Amino acid sequence: MSQTNTSLLDEVVQWSQETCRQKLKSVLPKLTSLHNNSESWDDHIRILKIITDMFLPHIGLSELEDECFSKILPKAVTMFERMIKEILGQVGGLSSQNTELCALLRNILQAMVQIIDALSSCVRHVGTFEEAPDLDAIRSLPTCILKVLKETFQHCKESEVVYCGRLSLVADLLQGLFKEAYSLQKGLLELLDRVSLDSSAPEEEVFDIVAMIHNLLDICSIISNLDIALHANTWKFLIKQSLKYQSLVEEHLHHGDISNSLCDNLLVSFNNCVELAEQIKHAGLQEATQSSEYKLFQKTAKMCRFFANTLVHYIKEFKCFLTKYCHCYHQLYLQILSNFPPSSCAPTLPSALSVELNAAALVPMDALLLQLLPLRPFVELVLQNDPRLAADHELPHCLLLLSVLGQLPSQPEEVLQLWYTGSQFSEETPRLPLHQALFTSFRRCYTERRVPVLMPGVMMKGQAQVPVTLHNHMCVQLCASVAALPPVYFPVLERCLFDTVLQPDTQTALLATDVWCFTARYGTAELCLHHVLLVAQLVKSCTTECYQSAHLGLLLKRMVFLMTPDHQMELIAHFPPSEVGNLPVWRRVLLRALSQDARHRVEADIIDLTRGALTDWQDGGYKLGQVDKVNMVLMPLLAVVRVQSSPEEQCVLSAMRIITQLWLRMCPDQVQTHPVLQCTLQLLLSISAILVKNIEPQVICQALVCVGNVVSQKCADQLLLAALEFLSSLGKIFVPSDSQNEILPRLSSLFAVLLAYRAWLLQQHALEAFSQFAEITNHEEVISQSLSVEDTKTRVVNYLSKTVNAQEDVESRLQRLKLETAVIEQHNERLEMNTGNVPNTLSAEAVADSEPSPKRARQETRAEDEYSRYIQTAASALKALQALAEGTANIPAPPPQWLEPRLQELQTLIAHISTARRTT
Repeated sequence: MSQTNTSLLDEVVQWSQETCRQKLKSVLPKLTSLHNNSESWDDHIRILKIITDMFLPHIGLSELEDECFSKILPKAVTMFERMIKEILGQVGGLSSQNTELCALLRNILQAMVQIIDALSSCVRHVGTFEEAPDLDAIRSLPTCILKVLKETFQHCKESEVVYCGRLSLVADLLQGLFKEAYSLQKGLLELLDRVSLDSSAPEEEVFDIVAMIHNLLDICSIISNLDIALHANTWKFLIKQSLKYQSLVEEHLHHGDISNSLCDNLLVSFNNCVELAEQIKHAGLQEATQSSEYKLFQKTAKMCRFFANTLVHYIKEFKCFLTKYCHCYHQLYLQILSNFPPSSCAPTLPSALSVELNAAALVPMDALLLQLLPLRPFVELVLQNDPRLAADHELPHCLLLLSVLGQLPSQPEEVLQLWYTGSQFSEETPRLPLHQALFTSFRRCYTERRVPVLMPGVMMKGQAQVPVTLHNHMCVQLCASVAALPPVYFPVLERCLFDTVLQPDTQTALLATDVWCFTARYGTAELCLHHVLLVAQLVKSCTTECYQSAHLGLLLKRMVFLMTPDHQMELIAHFPPSEVGNLPVWRRVLLRALSQDARHRVEADIIDLTRGALTDWQDGGYKLGQVDKVNMVLMPLLAVVRVQSSPEEQCVLSAMRIITQLWLRMCPDQVQTHPVLQCTLQLLLSISAILVKNIEPQVICQALVCVGNVVSQKCADQLLLAALEFLSSLGKIFVPSDSQNEILPRLSSLFAVLLAYRAWLLQQHALEAFSQFAEITNHEEVISQSLSVEDTKTRVVNYLSKTVNAQEDVESRLQRLKLETAVIEQHNERLEMNTGNVPNTLSAEAVADSEPSPKRARQETRAEDEYSRYIQTAASALKALQALAEGTANIPAPPPQWLEPRLQELQTLIAHISTARRTT
């Protein structure tokens, strides 16, 4: 600096305030020029301090920007940035021995503090004016100060890395620098809070506000780990300014950056809370309530609540600009919920801390969800068929859907339409109806259903809540939603229930059955009748045993209980039990659900039909090809005998004659060979277990012989379970002495074989059956003879004493269940693929049953189908003929003499058919 300039500065510092005021116009331009041309930091800071301390107080508000701020502040920022670069370039050689470098760096930090102090003087001066300043009057001030603040906070944040173990040499100055910057930002924000723009503000000022908000956002990301109060206050101001100038800035703001930063800060605060809570838990809650960790936990929880509420408020105000970020909000919701019970990965925290954390993070999630409900992208994201979630997020997603279900009744019609109906046009992004999405989500919660996780129950009759399973909780919520559902959406609900009942996961189908039954009870009796007739038609349409048939049968069984007596008679009229084609319906109905008149009608028809089937079988020579018809009538007969309370009732006597006749026709060798007879045996065992007190000893002996033969070979588990049911029931009777030698050894032998099975399901049922038999039997010798093998005896003793051989710890069991989930899902997927279009077929039949059928076009019979039908008939007849000829059909009469010529005729006929086919 020249001698002249030095003399000017030396002279100015001697002036009084009055002299400065008088010579402001002539001296200030010279000082600002000197300031801009100065190269030395010392000269720069000296001139800056002279201007801000001596001349700034005399400059009017209207002249501040043009005469002072625009001339000195950009240079101050440049000098500040150069100082930081100098530190970064020199700090590598810093050490306690290098006193010269240490002094240099300390001088630079002190100079930085002086620059910040000068900027603070500028802010304080503007604040002395009574009128609120226009942004244009101080434009350079916020821009330059925010740059300095950003550099300062960044340097403080990186100080441990920058000074690398030598931080103690400058720590006092860094602390002072941070405090000055903190004070400067506080003053600047208070000043900017007084500034206001109207709707006619020029574009330049609008862009200045937008830049200020974005700079504050950058500062927020820097100071997040430096100071909680500073971080919170900066965010408050940022959001406040965004809303203050909403109409001006909303199209220019980086909404994604702001909302994503809020999400990130919320998650960081929340995770910090969880970690602190776990530390406090390990330290002991009673000792830790006054500890620094507990106070820090409370501060962090307060920040968590702040960020959650701020995010909700921001989404509420800028909803239409945030639709593309719905994925972030969805993930945020799932991550928060996954850290709270009943999630299997949630940490176990002390109740007091859990309550605070719940208020800080979980409660605001409901408010967040309320803001997201009208957003179509969020609806499409949440209701997609396969959201591909992490395993730990399946339950939180299910709970999210339940929360949506609870909030919808207060929403307008257009929101209900979005959630309840699903996608309706091909050009729409595919989405499920909400109820369907809930059932699908419940199905995916395999692990949580099997643990099981427990949810808060509903308070009833003044009684306190008790924990309930996820199934129970969802059932209550779904049924409540049905009660509040507008009628226009009931067809969609019915379709969802129908589709869910027809999918392979049994517990999910059971949940849909629960809701369907509530729907039938909540509606009119006519609606219940309509549903029963529909389901009964579907049951009748399932011609083979499949999971759909079982699920529909369970639904039908329960819904018949809800019908009025008149409607039950109408059901009988629609599906007369006297017709064989309707028997699949009546085998699924619990007859005790019927009124007395309806029950007697059904019982009589089934008994008559069963007698008729046996007579036809007998008249036809007991052919194997007719056993299927016998089995078909035995299934509803089982339903009949299950409801009979007195052995003297006519139905019981008729059933006894029928099963006695059948037992005497059962040939053990044939049962081994023909699966159709094994099905007959299974039904006979189940019926005999109910009527065991009325069965003659020779029939029991015949049954044991048949069971013994099939048990010695590989057979279906269902048959073995029916055998165990029958064996258990034999404990109710006393075997006459003249039959004991034939029955008791066989009984002991069968129990010994079945108790030795290793398959866990059969083993469990065998233990249950044996224990039930042992409790009531008079033939105690059977017990000891059944336990002749030591291993079997030990297993039975352990079962009776409820001894657990190996206790699986909670974590191991949870991991095992998670691994099994993939296997179960693959099994269910295979079931769905193997059944092909069964649900679609049933759906078509359901529609046909509930709506008038249009006239169908005549369909030509395919020749291939005709060939197939006739060849199957011929093959079945020839197999039955073979059984007769080989003597395996239990018919002692020799073949008639005319058999051989007739066989020759058949061979000739087959030859002619082959020749005719080749010629054609």
